[in-house]
Formats: sequence, structure tokens, C-alpha cells
Amino acid sequence: MKIVSPQILHKSDAGGVIVGVKTAEEAKAGFDKIIANAAKYDPNARIDGVLIVKMAPAGEEVILGATRYPVFGPLLMFGTGGIFVEVFKDVEFGLAPITRGDARRMIRGIKGFKMLQGYRGKPVADIESLEIMLLNLSAMVINHPEIKEIDVNPLLVHAEGKGSTVADCRIILEAVK
Repeated sequence: MKIVSPQILHKSDAGGVIVGVKTAEEAKAGFDKIIANAAKYDPNARIDGVLIVKMAPAGEEVILGATRYPVFGPLLMFGTGGIFVEVFKDVEFGLAPITRGDARRMIRGIKGFKMLQGYRGKPVADIESLEIMLLNLSAMVINHPEIKEIDVNPLLVHAEGKGSTVADCRIILEAVK
């Protein structure tokens, strides 16, 4: 369960996320708690509701993003995601459009790449799916100039061959002049 509000970008910080809900009673209580937490976090925030989605399988958290610069065009970002992106600032950048080799360089360039290689009994992450996601993000921002910014955080990367799941995404659109 996640708060839906354009003013609340960091849902976890606002107490706007509850996971592991199993019953209708838990969902009702979770809804009330999320709404109360959001109102307390930002009394002026517009609350559009609470999104309920199927729980994604566990995975390593990474971030994908892009922002558009007037002179250079779309700048892509890849890094350690979730709450850690702001703590460690472990990210790599590339100008779109990128090649498969550029995607590989970006992925392997972060310090957190070691987490994706499997550690402490965890499986190797689906790095190929990450490469494809970065290539698709590059193509999307090149072909859609109305996308001013996009952040996919977290992107949960599952075990090799199991793909990735977008857990949250924010897109800012701007009219093309």
C-alpha cells in the first residue's frame, strides 16, 4: 500500500508505505494509518488516495533516472537505489542515446555493483535485464521530448534470468516548445 500524492515524493519518509498486508482488516487499518501519516507529514499535501499493488518479489534496489538538459539533451543515471541513493550517492551518468556497452559501463561503474554479483549467499542479479532497462530508458527519453525528468526508484533486480520490477516511478512532463 502506497500513498498517492503529488506533494509526497518520498513515500517511506512520510510513513506512506505499508507492506505485507494479508487481510481486509489489515488493509482498512493500513489505509487509515497511511492517510493519517501523510496528513501529519504534510498537512497541505493533496491526497489522491492509496495505491494497492501486489507485493513484488525481493531484489537488489537500484535507481534509474533521466533529466533533460537544454544543451546536451537527456542525461541518464544509474546507481544504488532505494533510500541509499541519497546516502551514498553511488551513481553513474551517460548521455542518451546510449549503447549496450555504455549501459554495461554504467552498471559496472557503481560501487554497489558488488551487491549485484551475489554476496553472502544471495544470488547473482539479473544484470542483463538492467542493461535492457537502461537501453529502453534511453530510447524512451530520446523519443519523448516531453519527459523532463524520470526516476525509477527503487527498481528491484531479481536473480539472474528473473528480470526486474519497478517498485516506484516518478515522471515530470513538460510541454515541448
